[in-house]
Formats: sequence, structure tokens, C-alpha cells
Amino acid sequence: MVETRKVQVTGGSTFTVSIPKEWATANDVSAGSTVEFYPEGDSLFLAPTDGKEDRTEGTLDITDLTSDELTRAVMTMYVSGFDIISLESSRITTAQRRTVREATQSLVGLEVLEETRDEVVIRDLLDSAELSIHTAVRRMRLISLSMLRDAVDALAELDADMARDVIQRDDDIDRLWMVVSRIFRATLRTPKAAEELGLPREVCFDYQSAARQLERVADHAAKIAHLTLEFEDPVPDEVVNAVSELHKEAQSTIDGGMNALLAEDTEEATRLANEARESVYEINERARRIDELLRSLDPARAHLLGLIVDSVSRSADYGGNVAETALQKAAPTP
Repeated sequence: MVETRKVQVTGGSTFTVSIPKEWATANDVSAGSTVEFYPEGDSLFLAPTDGKEDRTEGTLDITDLTSDELTRAVMTMYVSGFDIISLESSRITTAQRRTVREATQSLVGLEVLEETRDEVVIRDLLDSAELSIHTAVRRMRLISLSMLRDAVDALAELDADMARDVIQRDDDIDRLWMVVSRIFRATLRTPKAAEELGLPREVCFDYQSAARQLERVADHAAKIAHLTLEFEDPVPDEVVNAVSELHKEAQSTIDGGMNALLAEDTEEATRLANEARESVYEINERARRIDELLRSLDPARAHLLGLIVDSVSRSADYGGNVAETALQKAAPTP
């Protein structure tokens, strides 16, 4: 329910306004309490503070959780923003402990703090100043594009080792995606998190949206690598060249979308974003021409190559999605 208050002037120069009693009571704010103000554009956010370290703790009963369920539970609590996670059971099994350690190692900043017969305590040690959402998205860009390039090269050279390396790097992207999601959700919970990042919450949303697209690009790179491992004979040069050209255009689209998103000048961002979006249509048309080329091949090989062409084309689509986000970011503020 919206409440209104009149601004008053005290002492001739100090502006004051009262706060709702119901809110103050619910948040333990009383006479002498300290509150924090966070200006954001034409808005001013108020939050109570007790001066203590702000650590969010969560507890989960893992008695009946299977390996996959336990892994997802740890990841969910991490992304949700818990700094200290207590996993409890009447008796934690060896398999569960192994799963917890593996899940912890797959997430940036997490470390097992304490282990007993019936409890495992995990703590997040990540320093937000050490890895910001901006830095994480930039790393995702570099890794996902290198994965896509190497996946196409692995196909061209039928290099199984390179293909397996691409598949392994998908774990790096997943870790960074979890970090971005965790940071973004923190900015939704409290304006303090956004202030510590030095970014408006709208920009954090744009970065999170772009990170999701980059994570999908990496997934398709890993898919191409998996498909490459199924080939026993070299792919015809004509097809390799066509896929390589398609990849170059797809990478250019993704780069264009990211450059638009990160551009400080709104006119430059708009130009780059529109160019990236327009290129998607040309790439989709090129992909259709390659599909025509595959019809002359053995049906089984043609099917595998068709899936690879689709993955490269979809990667370009994701670059176009980033460009769309960049256009929204560059649009005038209402």
C-alpha cells in the first residue's frame, strides 16, 4: 500500500520526512536507529542497518536428496544469495559429502567451512570488488567466443582433443553464469549491492540478460564439439568452408551486440546494435543455403552437419538478442 508524507523543513535548512510506523516496527527501526539512503536517479531508497556484517544464512535438510537434487539445491542457494549454507541431516552419507564438495568446487567463491557427522557448512568467500558483474560478463564473452571458434576448427580438422577441450570449458562458462545470476539477484534484494558495484540496477539487468545469451552460445559450442566426436571421416572441404564462413558472420554478430552493450556513447551503441540485428537475417539465409548443400551427402552425416549448422546459426541469434538488449539500454530514459 502506497503511503504519502509531506516534506518539512526544520532549522531553516534541513528537509525531514516521517517514515511509516508499521514498516519501522517490522524492521526494528526505532529512536536512535541508523538507516542508510541510496540515491538512484530521481528515487531515494532507504534501508535499515545495524552496523554488523551483512551475511545471509540458510539451512537445508538434505536427508532425502539424491546426488543430482543435492547439486541443484546447493547451486540454487548460491544463486539465491546465501553467504553461509548449512546442509543438515541425521547422518550425512559419504556420497552426499562427495556431491557437496563437487558442487562447491564448481561454484566461484564457495568453500566448505565446517564438517561434522550431521552438518556441512559452506561459506561464500567471493569479494565483489574482485569479480564484478561487468568483469564476469566480459570473461564470458571471451570464453564463449573462443569455444565457438575452436569447436568449428575441431570440426574442420577433425581434432578430437580440441573438441573435448571445448566441452570442458563449458564448465567455466557455467561458473561465471552462476556468479552473474547471484550478483544480479543481490541487486534486486537491496540497493546496497548495486551501490557497491557502482552500477544502476537496470544496467545489472542488461548484463544478466547478455550473460544468459553468452551461456547459450557456449552450450551450442559444446554441442558442436560433441557432434564432432561422432565423425570418423573428414568433412568435405566445401562444407567446412561454408560452416567456417557462417561462423565468422555469427561471431561478428555476437561481437557487435556485445560492443553495443558496452558502448558508453548511446548513438554508437544504437548503430552497432542495429547492424548486429540486421546481420542475423543474412546469417539465417546463409544457413538455409548450407542445408541445401548437405542434401547431397549421406543422410546420417548430413543430419549431424545440419545440427552443427543450426547451432552456429542459433549462436548468431543470441548475438542479436544481446543487440536488442543494447538498444533498450541505449534508449532514452522515460
